[in-house]
Amino acid sequence: MRPAEWISFIAQFAHLSQRQRQAGIALLRGNSPHDATVALLESVAQLRLACPACHSVHLHRHGHAHGLQRYRCVPCGRTFNALTGTPLARLRHKTLWLDYTDCLLASDSVRKAALQLGVHRNTTFRWRHRFLSLAKTDRPHGLHGIAEADELYLLESEKGSRNMTRPARCRGGHAHQRGISNEQVCILVARDRTGQTLDFVTGKGALTKAQLHHCLLPVIDKDVLLVTDGHAAYRAFAREAGISHQAVNLRAGIRVQGAAHVQNVNAYHSRLREWLQPFHGVATRYLPNYLGWRWILDARRIRSPETLLKATLGAFPHLTVT
Repeated sequence: MRPAEWISFIAQFAHLSQRQRQAGIALLRGNSPHDATVALLESVAQLRLACPACHSVHLHRHGHAHGLQRYRCVPCGRTFNALTGTPLARLRHKTLWLDYTDCLLASDSVRKAALQLGVHRNTTFRWRHRFLSLAKTDRPHGLHGIAEADELYLLESEKGSRNMTRPARCRGGHAHQRGISNEQVCILVARDRTGQTLDFVTGKGALTKAQLHHCLLPVIDKDVLLVTDGHAAYRAFAREAGISHQAVNLRAGIRVQGAAHVQNVNAYHSRLREWLQPFHGVATRYLPNYLGWRWILDARRIRSPETLLKATLGAFPHLTVT
């Protein structure tokens, strides 16, 4: 390489991402990004290596395919690899997966991620929901102490649907009816004072007592203090469940009554709405994935591409969210 070409080449190093720099170092050391990704996938699989069909651990190595070690189950004869039965099964371009998890942690759009990785936007869209399918399940098991609950409403979206039940709207559009109606989808958010957060897509229209019994009752302690606004459904739910409840009269301008307020959950609502805006209307059927994605970012539960890739395979970090 000529000196002028070398100078031009090394001048581009400053524009590399952290992941690209690590991949470059690996190449200089004789290791390829493919090797690093495969090694990570295989290490996760080794922790719970068993036949996906009969769950037997009596197996042996059975060659390689698509860069991964294959195994054969002795009792049933089934062959499988580290990705069989996971959301990443049958996906290609393994060398780009760690780069793509970087895009997820940066909240990049489908098109921006596709441009950065040099793949089609349909590929990054498919990856988005495959990578989030298990990672979104890494949630708190319950809420303790003082728990705040409130709901927010998003306009129902059938983006991407081939059989729409109504005329299409441009960039989200607006509801035809004023107030809460079946044109909107309710998202219930409950958050305790330690920051642990649970959210539920309860369906179209206003929140009901039955939905609160279904969503909240299994995840809150019996001795919890539930703080909400003045919605009648919360009062009825707390009375029937035998849970301490205090309502804050937001309509009267009262936002704080001693330790009782819903400021934390409302702040979470605000961050969620702001984060959703660049996506220009999220399809309602994918809302749980986006809520799980937002929780990953807000709680900083998963901070590195490697950790997110492991979580996609079901190997969650053993950390306590505070």
